[in-house]
Amino acid sequence: MPTSFTVVPVEARADCLDEAAERTEGPEGEPGGQSPGPGPGDGAPRENSPFIDSLEAEGHSVFQGKNMALFEEEMDSTPMVSSLLNKLANYTNLSQGVVEHEEAEDGQAPRRQVKGPRMGTFIGVYLPCLQNILGVILFLRLTWIVGAAGVLESFLIVSLCCTCTMLTAISMSAIATNGVVPAGGSYYMISRSLGPEFGGAVGLCFYLGTTFAGAMYILGTIEIFLTYISPSAAIFQGGPGGEAAALLHNMRVYGTCTLAIMAAVVFVGVKYVNKLALVFLACVVLSILAIYAGVIKSTFDPPDVPVCLLGNRTLARRGFEACSKLQDNGSAVSALWRLFCNSSLPSAACDPYFSLNNLTEIQGIPGAASGVLLDNLWSAYADRGAFVEKAGVAAVAVPEESQTGALPYVSTDIATYFTMLLGIYFPSVTGIMAGSNRSGDLRDAQKSIPTGTILAIVTTSFIYLSCILLFGACIEGVVLRDKFGEALQGKLVIGVLAWPSPWVIVIGSFFSTCGAGLQSLTGAPRLLQAIARDGIVPFLQVFGHGKANGEPTWALLLTAGICEIGILIASLDSVAPILSMFFLMCYMFVNLACAVQTLLRTPNWRPRFRIYHWTLSFLGMSLCLALMFVCSWLYALAAMLVAGCIYKYIEYRGAEKEWGDGIRGLSLNAARYALLRLEHGPPHTKNWRPQVLVMLNLDGEQRVKHPRLLSFTTQLKAGKGLTIVGCVLEGTFLDRLAEARRAEENIRALMAAEKTKGFCQLVVAGSLRDGTSQLVQAAGLGGLRHNTVLLGWPAGWRQPHNPGAWRNFVDTVRDTTAAQQALLVAKNVDLFPHNQERFSDGHIDVWWVVHDGGLLMLLPFLLRQHKVWRKCRMRIFTVAQVDDNSIQMKKDLQVFLYHLRLSADVEVVEMVENDISAFTYEKTLMMEQRSQMLKHMQLSKNEREREAQLIHDRNTASHAAMSTKTTPDRVQMTWTKEKLVAEKHRSKEAGGPGFKDLFSMKPEWGALDQSNVRRMHTAVKLNSVILDKSQDAQLVLLNMPGPPRNRQGDENYMEFLEVLTEGLGRVLLVRGSGREVVTIYS
Repeated sequence: MPTSFTVVPVEARADCLDEAAERTEGPEGEPGGQSPGPGPGDGAPRENSPFIDSLEAEGHSVFQGKNMALFEEEMDSTPMVSSLLNKLANYTNLSQGVVEHEEAEDGQAPRRQVKGPRMGTFIGVYLPCLQNILGVILFLRLTWIVGAAGVLESFLIVSLCCTCTMLTAISMSAIATNGVVPAGGSYYMISRSLGPEFGGAVGLCFYLGTTFAGAMYILGTIEIFLTYISPSAAIFQGGPGGEAAALLHNMRVYGTCTLAIMAAVVFVGVKYVNKLALVFLACVVLSILAIYAGVIKSTFDPPDVPVCLLGNRTLARRGFEACSKLQDNGSAVSALWRLFCNSSLPSAACDPYFSLNNLTEIQGIPGAASGVLLDNLWSAYADRGAFVEKAGVAAVAVPEESQTGALPYVSTDIATYFTMLLGIYFPSVTGIMAGSNRSGDLRDAQKSIPTGTILAIVTTSFIYLSCILLFGACIEGVVLRDKFGEALQGKLVIGVLAWPSPWVIVIGSFFSTCGAGLQSLTGAPRLLQAIARDGIVPFLQVFGHGKANGEPTWALLLTAGICEIGILIASLDSVAPILSMFFLMCYMFVNLACAVQTLLRTPNWRPRFRIYHWTLSFLGMSLCLALMFVCSWLYALAAMLVAGCIYKYIEYRGAEKEWGDGIRGLSLNAARYALLRLEHGPPHTKNWRPQVLVMLNLDGEQRVKHPRLLSFTTQLKAGKGLTIVGCVLEGTFLDRLAEARRAEENIRALMAAEKTKGFCQLVVAGSLRDGTSQLVQAAGLGGLRHNTVLLGWPAGWRQPHNPGAWRNFVDTVRDTTAAQQALLVAKNVDLFPHNQERFSDGHIDVWWVVHDGGLLMLLPFLLRQHKVWRKCRMRIFTVAQVDDNSIQMKKDLQVFLYHLRLSADVEVVEMVENDISAFTYEKTLMMEQRSQMLKHMQLSKNEREREAQLIHDRNTASHAAMSTKTTPDRVQMTWTKEKLVAEKHRSKEAGGPGFKDLFSMKPEWGALDQSNVRRMHTAVKLNSVILDKSQDAQLVLLNMPGPPRNRQGDENYMEFLEVLTEGLGRVLLVRGSGREVVTIYS
């Protein structure tokens, strides 16, 4: 968009300079009186700009003049616009291999001063892409593809591949022009657009594709050498497997030697490869010009290329010259006769097909004006070992033939079909990344990469399509299907067509394939070195090292080893589909990266290249995926499996990188969409799981006091659902900012150590009470909020120096109840197991007193999913009252657990309501009397202690006097009809509610009455029963009664809870939210 700038001159520049010079002189004559720490204001360190050297910015304090005094504090940490523009104008993306332009994470090492790049579009992008696209497939396989698939289907193959690369080039151009792209090519673009996982996976796939491309080029070089230049150089001649097996063995031997020589050249210095690049490019251009010249010449003067046919079968011209059965006017047999017959006599026994069919000779290259194009329009696919036959020629078929392998027939070495030819051809259109790989050496990469790459694709597409048409119009079909030119006395088919000499094509193709192999061995190690230096794949870090000048020595060795695997395959037609998979996967993710960035509409997505759309990128991605499975579904699955394994490895073990990639933006959009969906209402009971807010306490050094609380959270959650680790610091945010950051770092480190997957939310508030209330109310986002609060029991609540601990605890209980959230209180939390412990036996006991949604049933099931609690058995105890039928209760509970699909032992405990001991009564009365007296009397500390002692002595004497009249505590475990009737009458006479009052807390606590006595009695009785049954349990889960409505009874409430859990080990007090969290329905 057009933008106007107005430059406003600022005067008094000299004054600014003088004042800046004074400011730079610190105390004691040291320059820079201020420390290079964070500037004033919020104290936060600024992000370093990749364009401005921070040291230089600090040294040039010339912008602190009078005219800019309003901004002088900001200028301590941020540059002036003039300085920024100066740096931007002088910035060049230096050639750094494939290392990103951003500042290195671990150091402040100065950048190397290198000479600025000067290559333009033609030299830097167009010609390298042209050289990489036009290669071995054009010279060695294109005529064979045209002959097998026909002109029309060959057009379809080339069109599909070129469309794929064109769409990929459009996406690549959009990514490449979205900011400065340092050297690194496709790996850099994909990794910075899709994140380190995708970038590493696709980068390694691209590396493997480039490496196998080197193997393919080396195999093409050896095939040209052994087949067309010096067939006599073959080491293996024939053998048990025939000539085809001998050729493969020769390819392996010569290929290994060639690989060693090329690797040595690359190791000595890449500068020699670069010096030869122009020679290799000239060979490609001259070879293509020779092809077009040969086509033009064949129109007026077709070359004399006779092809011998026996019937309709093509004969390989080896061992004979004349295409006839007799010679010397029929007086003698020909050399061809001796190949098909057992003797040189005219009466000799000959091959039946040879005897019944005549020999004819046709022109292999009749020329463009011959009309042979119509014969070559349609496909002629064949099975392996089938004879290359000319359609429309009369021939007498022979019912059964045997031993045809020794006869000079031209046959197909592999089966041909459309998808196989597509996989073999696709490597011929790769190489579109050559320009982006050189982005560090371009004068203007944002302009050169799109223009040069698209022009190169258009040019090469025209060359391939025109060559298909010209080959089909000039060359006979049987010659096109003759892969190795056996019918032409072992000559290269495309070389015979060329003008002025076949050797132009042979020598040109030899050097071009040799140069392409050298470039692959040069580029692949550098790509691997870039991935290793990024640190995203830990086991590859050794390959990031090299020689002193940066040459990737170790990466070159690994590349040569992988390339040797492709050479041992030895077949060009088998290696080509392998690298097709890797290149197609790379192109697919380039299109995906562009589509994701376009659809996300991220603010940083502002490419200069405008001719793109997300639909084109999506179409290119779909086409790449389809071509992968069309070429070979087995290779496609294997390539995707390799990429998937690399992705998961990087995700699990790789270093975390923040590159501003599109996947993070996609995750943000997906999270936003899911959060908006969650806003519609609360989750269904079947989907309910505890989303936990864990409240942690910190010590004076901002470290977690009870780390086992996080261990228990991990065991309860097992990585599922939401976990928010909350913490409160008392004070003001600006004063305690540094401590808050240190505390957050400590919490995150502990979360990583305990493998707690969740979020850390630290709040700085004026008081612990306010901060806790804020977290209970506001933690989370939208529908992704906690429904359960987990906190530790305030163990020191009775200590006088910490009076606010128990008040904050009780208020938190009230907050969670008001917010309709469940509450879990872990008592004796330091006794809880850590994640490495294993309980080989034991029980998780659930004391189900009141039903508050079934959370007590769900928690043991979730705990037993973790390996710490997996071998513990679940027991459920419920309490029967006088009016209850304990036998029927047990049966009903067993049925209920069966429908809940929970396995547990069930036991019903029967308790008498009104067996209140004198000790319990007097203990409660003493507590109430002392609390009331201290509340109304303003006494000193010593007076309070004396008064409390007097009350204690008086109540002790009273307790001793009444102990003889009181029946001892007892718990009835069985009931009879008579006992039931008697207890009912006693209950009516007593006229007071039983232990249920502990969980209702309805009576007011202000006046002295007997309700507190009954509550204390229930706590003592229930505690004795729990101790009797669950003394050895690994964990006890117990209903937690609610706090009193009158706040004056909070201290008594804490005392009740203390008595209720006294003498137990690991205890988890559970208070449900009131909603059902378990269901019997599916």
